[in-house]
Amino acid sequence: MHFFWFSEKISIRKSFPEKMPLKKLSSLEKEHLQGKKVLLRVDFNVPLKEGKVMDATRIKKTLPTINYLLKNGSSVIIMTHIGRPKGRFVDDLSTAPIATELSKMINRPVIEANDCIGAEVSKLKQELKQGEILMLENTRFHTAEKENTRDFSRELAEHCDLFIQDAFASVHRGHASTVGVAHFLPSYAGLLVEREAEVLSEIMKNDEHPFVLVTGGAKIDTKIGVIRHFLKTADSILVGGGLANTFLYASGFEVGASLCEKNKTDLAQEILADSESMGGKLHIPIDTIVAKEISSNADFNNKQNDLIMEDDIMLDIGVVTQDYFLECIKNAKVIVWNGPMGLFEHDIFAQGTKRIARAIADSDAMTVIGGGDTIEAINRFNISEDSFTHVSTGGGAMIEFLEGKILPGLSVLKD
Repeated sequence: MHFFWFSEKISIRKSFPEKMPLKKLSSLEKEHLQGKKVLLRVDFNVPLKEGKVMDATRIKKTLPTINYLLKNGSSVIIMTHIGRPKGRFVDDLSTAPIATELSKMINRPVIEANDCIGAEVSKLKQELKQGEILMLENTRFHTAEKENTRDFSRELAEHCDLFIQDAFASVHRGHASTVGVAHFLPSYAGLLVEREAEVLSEIMKNDEHPFVLVTGGAKIDTKIGVIRHFLKTADSILVGGGLANTFLYASGFEVGASLCEKNKTDLAQEILADSESMGGKLHIPIDTIVAKEISSNADFNNKQNDLIMEDDIMLDIGVVTQDYFLECIKNAKVIVWNGPMGLFEHDIFAQGTKRIARAIADSDAMTVIGGGDTIEAINRFNISEDSFTHVSTGGGAMIEFLEGKILPGLSVLKD
């Protein structure tokens, strides 16, 4: 079993689909927005604690679109989902704290609705004046959101003139607020979605090598598509996090008490075999940082894979692995990163993710990163987003876009 492959890479031209032509907000003339009520789908699925927004990154990313609409004479009706309330009202998942945060950011009032549909919401929409903002309640408080029912979509769209899709992190989901409403209103891509689609399309068409994919996180199912896709085109795929543990287990190593999807062994072995047939592009750790417990004060050791004990918990890639991954990154021309290398929330298990993050930030390559945990990591390490070519607001959406999948929330916006 090969864990690292040092052979010279052969440049293979990527064959990706052309950029999807979207109807863009920026293409609308001012008169098309003047006096119009715009239904704006955003992804303000941000962390909340005790009624406060803990990370406003996604809100900030949508401000250009909100300001553009207001500047051009529209009133804005904002809808978003938060968490997984499973069709019931959950006070901790209300949009109220987000409305408060947004109001501070744009220095103007944000009207709060107690629902996203219904008689009261309908009245608020009708009474909304030019330049005003209405924040609807969490769309997932209704099961009809995920079911994408026609009646629910129609209610969301009523009393609105245009639909603007600016929730890139949600465009891979075919829900009422991302897809259904587009069947009732003229629909356009917001400035954030437009930027995301353009940059990711450039990555897909980029011919420069070496091309390096860095991927981590917990579950193999969320990364299987992009790994298989990039086995054909990338020069190196560097794997960390719980994802790596599953590959290690599939390779015959003990993983102790670590996070690992043992029921995915056959799938992991199939991917490893595919990698071997293509020259060993998939690189999994040769050593790991282990502890007996998950704690900021835990005793930890750097161990080779064949020395893992039954009670060890693998919580970061090891130093030898880190050094090798950094060499791959150092020589890369294009880098895509999605998912941490370990449990970076604890400083003692953060070194792998931190070193990877700083190496990508310092690289002269074209660099695109994405995913909630990835963005949380660079914020934790005080690495500016300006250090990267592009920081995507989407995790799953970014991965599926790069796989070349048709994303429901974008397909309804095709020009």
